[in-house]
Amino acid sequence: MPGIQRYLAGATVACSLLGSADAARGQDTSIAGDIITGVLPVTAFAIAFFRNDKEGERQWLRNVAVNQLLTTAARVGFNETSLGKRPHGNPYGFPSGHVAFAASGAAFLQERYGWRYGVPAWLLTGYVAANRVQNEHHHWRDVIASGVLAYGVGKLFVTPELATHLAPVIGPDFLGMRFERSF
Repeated sequence: MPGIQRYLAGATVACSLLGSADAARGQDTSIAGDIITGVLPVTAFAIAFFRNDKEGERQWLRNVAVNQLLTTAARVGFNETSLGKRPHGNPYGFPSGHVAFAASGAAFLQERYGWRYGVPAWLLTGYVAANRVQNEHHHWRDVIASGVLAYGVGKLFVTPELATHLAPVIGPDFLGMRFERSF
């Protein structure tokens, strides 16, 4: 779907230009980062929906749910440590929930539909991460940890749309190989 790719690329460029113009004027750019945080995962689901990819929809849900569960558990666990402190002193800084949510959409798009969808989505996630650090909501370690966590969850819970699987099959009376290809 070239239209979706152009949309993601256009959104990346627009947000970069908006953010850099606001930063040059000394304005707070957190609203742009907040919008992308929600738009990116929803766009990932919309792509699966409009491609009529039912398995992709289920994988998106699992990916986002596990990612947010692990992020929340880490935030609660690290809250009482020095990692949990944000640059302005408030708690629940590690890892970044905004970046984790945005990166869950990027990881899904990359794993399910390939780098044509993944690269623009990861660029938008990078913008959200830089935005969170620039506006002193997080340290770099917070946003990097969120991105790594989302990438790992995506690797575990999302399979490529056109996946090929070859697996040994061992039964009581036979040995064999199973070949499966998604179309």
